[in-house]
Amino acid sequence: MKFEELKSIMNNFINDDEIVSARAFGDGHINDTFLVSCKKSDGTICKYTLQHINSNVFPKPNEVMENIVNVTTFLKNKIAKNGGNPDRQTLSVVFAKDGKSYFLDGNGLYWRTYPYIDDALTYNMVNKPEDFYKCGSAVGQFMMLLADYPAGSLHETIKNFHNTPSRYNDLMKAIEEDKAGRADSVATEIEFVKQRKDFTEILVKASEKGEIPLRVTHNDTKLNNVLFDKATDTPICLIDLDTIMPGFSASDFGDAIRVGANTGAEDEQELSLVGIDLGLYEQFTKGYLESCKNALTKREIELLPYGAKMLTLECGMRFLTDYLNGDVYFKTHYPDHNLVRCRSQFKLVASMEENWDKMVEINNKYSK
Repeated sequence: MKFEELKSIMNNFINDDEIVSARAFGDGHINDTFLVSCKKSDGTICKYTLQHINSNVFPKPNEVMENIVNVTTFLKNKIAKNGGNPDRQTLSVVFAKDGKSYFLDGNGLYWRTYPYIDDALTYNMVNKPEDFYKCGSAVGQFMMLLADYPAGSLHETIKNFHNTPSRYNDLMKAIEEDKAGRADSVATEIEFVKQRKDFTEILVKASEKGEIPLRVTHNDTKLNNVLFDKATDTPICLIDLDTIMPGFSASDFGDAIRVGANTGAEDEQELSLVGIDLGLYEQFTKGYLESCKNALTKREIELLPYGAKMLTLECGMRFLTDYLNGDVYFKTHYPDHNLVRCRSQFKLVASMEENWDKMVEINNKYSK
């Protein structure tokens, strides 16, 4: 977007500050993000993160923002009581001049802004094992701080996002409809999922039986959603809060493992390179449980390895579903990209199954 357009939007959030620059920022795939610099009357520069909320992915941006405002307000109170810095250790929503947490422009686009957190960075990949330990600590701390938040009061911003049985049903429907005429070519992958149908129901059934509680979950706990302090290299907070919803602790644990403890890339074509890195799995588990095991039930802790396998299987099913539907959801860079992603995820599931006893042993080691 042009500077004058961004300036016009930003002026709906600030008063007398002079907007001096605005540029595209970050590498997110969902929302359009810009870094805006403003000059105050005393000459000091303050920066903001301005984002267009993707209403195709989030059909009710107002509910997304209501979740974020409520959760960050709760976090700020907790952080302040703990002697922390509430302006740095969680995101802060800048309200528009009309009092709303977002601005709706003349084109029907929703915008929001946060004060930019200076002297901070994110990592796109694990450079050293300690990085993943710190990621585990940050995700665990997020769970710990929100342990007594009424999760059921949150909006479900993407329906059935981590409802694995629902994702299984979506796949079965895609197989039946076979819109892209590809079902016969992926019989092996389809059979892989069908053999694990009962497994897909474990977390949901545990919830229905009252064995595990609903938690406030982030639902996108990959490493680059953890903000680190440049000076100390310690976690500051979790960012990208759009998918905060009611969910299961095992899901947040599992999604982080799916991405960070994989020896290969999410779309690795050479499947021999894909597997569970037990060293990184242990680092994350250690950091996570040190931060939040006192807030989790015994059953929740027992199900953490299941969450790792569940989220990996679920993601593979989503890639396979999209492949069968003609690649209509995920961005792809070549014809079989979704199939490659699916196979990589299923290979990781198989690796977890081969190393299951070791994963459970690690879990037990740090749950005591």
